[in-house]
Amino acid sequence: MCHPTASHPVRQCRHGGVGRPDTRHRRRVAENVAHFLGALGTDRIDLLGFSVGGYVSQALVLARPDLVRRLVLVGTKPRAGEMAGLGERVPEVAAHDVLTEEDYLYLFFGPSSASRDAGREFWLRRHERTVDVDPESGADSVRAQNALRADWNSPRGERFAELRRIGQPTLVFNGNNDIMVPTINSWILAQHIPQSQLIIYPDSGHGSLFQYPELFCAHVTRFLDSEIPFT
Repeated sequence: MCHPTASHPVRQCRHGGVGRPDTRHRRRVAENVAHFLGALGTDRIDLLGFSVGGYVSQALVLARPDLVRRLVLVGTKPRAGEMAGLGERVPEVAAHDVLTEEDYLYLFFGPSSASRDAGREFWLRRHERTVDVDPESGADSVRAQNALRADWNSPRGERFAELRRIGQPTLVFNGNNDIMVPTINSWILAQHIPQSQLIIYPDSGHGSLFQYPELFCAHVTRFLDSEIPFT
């Protein structure tokens, strides 16, 4: 999607057992990231979380705010977010063992011809990588993500109150019609996180960042590079 630069090297951290919804595991994720950063010789990062990764990113920034300088949340939702707007076929299609091109078009892109064409271009880009290719999610990954979703859908205390504790400048993205994580959730994030800005891309869905890759990268780069956020 975006090529790392000298000023913005990208590091992907994988967590063993992601999806176990217990509090000890969330603390362990924060500890793992701290150790990971120590091994890299850095103690602070700019954090991007997409979809379910946005749940983990929120949990991390709340548990260890000292680790995160700026936060980017894409196609995600707060704890106990809204379900209204979920696509009727999303549970069925998302449960497929291997997602086909048509599955991706339905889940990540809009129904218009322009959005579907952008989805097909993304599908081709997705298969350009031939080295260290990520394996398809298996049954264990699906079960783990389902457990994480179930936990994240459960309220704890006052609804959305923990978002007010996120002090980092935060950029929130989504498409105007996300049928996987309904777009209203992005509005809720932006309304409750004190230092936040919301960007909604037109004629797009859950994969808005894949439909507008150059624009998305430009928005994120400007946000990370600005001395004063949102300028």
